[in-house]
Amino acid sequence: MKTARYISLFTLVLLAGAMVGVVAGFSTPESIVAADKVYVSSATYDPEVFFPGDTGTLTIEVTNGNTDTGIVVNHAQLSSDTIISTSSAYDTSSNLGPAQTQSFTFSITADGLNGIYFPTFSLSFRDADSLYYRAKVKIEDTPLVLAILDKPDTFSQGKKKIIYAQVANPRGNSVKNIILDISGTGITATPPILFVGDINSGAKIPVNFSVTADQPTTLHLNLNYDNGDNPHTVKMDLPITFGVDKKQANPVISNVQVKSDAGIYHITGDVNNAGLETANTVMVTTLSPAVPQDPYKNYVVGALKPDDFGSFEVTFSATDAETIPLQLSFKDADGNIYNSVQDVKLSSSLAGAAASNTGLPIIPIIAVIAILAIFIGGWIIYLKKIKK
Repeated sequence: MKTARYISLFTLVLLAGAMVGVVAGFSTPESIVAADKVYVSSATYDPEVFFPGDTGTLTIEVTNGNTDTGIVVNHAQLSSDTIISTSSAYDTSSNLGPAQTQSFTFSITADGLNGIYFPTFSLSFRDADSLYYRAKVKIEDTPLVLAILDKPDTFSQGKKKIIYAQVANPRGNSVKNIILDISGTGITATPPILFVGDINSGAKIPVNFSVTADQPTTLHLNLNYDNGDNPHTVKMDLPITFGVDKKQANPVISNVQVKSDAGIYHITGDVNNAGLETANTVMVTTLSPAVPQDPYKNYVVGALKPDDFGSFEVTFSATDAETIPLQLSFKDADGNIYNSVQDVKLSSSLAGAAASNTGLPIIPIIAVIAILAIFIGGWIIYLKKIKK
């Protein structure tokens, strides 16, 4: 009986030892616990948003959250059916020390349509399971917007006109190296190339330029920019036609009067702006055969707003002339000079001068009237005395 009891006790001891061994075999190694504290601290795409077909990079930063334990990593790769990795996987083992961060950069191509995608980054540990992270990225084909804010209705040969434009970025990321290229047959653009620079998402930048056309033609606008390192272009064509600008300033001379004094003619009148834009530096002068004389060889009216008017006076001499040309000039907002000429007759002033020379002198007439008044007054007094 004692022998059987000893055997039973020995068996229990063996079973207990076996159970302890089993429990010890299922304990969590330190490397597995440490791997749980390794995480992806950032994922950066360049560019932030891709056009379909764009190439770029994805940089993953992995941080060891342990403060006293290093981790050995030996394989990192990126997998996706849409965001295609064009670089090799990381297959070299390296030690990620406590509180350290390591970067993994992949060259990628956006091989997909508009949408949001989640390529998977995986990192293998030597003594633990792998780390997986899905890095969100967007693909969209929205281009920059080139808008014409204001331009002339028509152009005139050799006259400079300003075109007011704007570049807007409706994309979800900033773009860089924006350049506006301006060209066209028979066109001189100032400047021919505009460097706009970078533009943030949702921002807009004015781009104004002047155009001088020698002929009716087409203005070509090419807006070039980079999304990351990928070049893109927005094109626009504007027709350049010649004609009369309906908004242009239109100064008109009216109420013209001519007087002559000792061989010097004086022309006075008004200038009215019948156009829809301001006429700048409005000036009136006389042309040959008139010879400008002081004090008003020419007359600067100044700037006239729409429906505004100003007066002028010019003085000149002229020999054996029945009419003289009167020139009106002004500048538009772009600095272009416009001239118009109208003839003014001098015969009315000559007739007036002749009439003034052949008429009765004013002072003798006043004297005669005074004498007649005295005579009549005296005669009335005399008649009153006779009646008394």
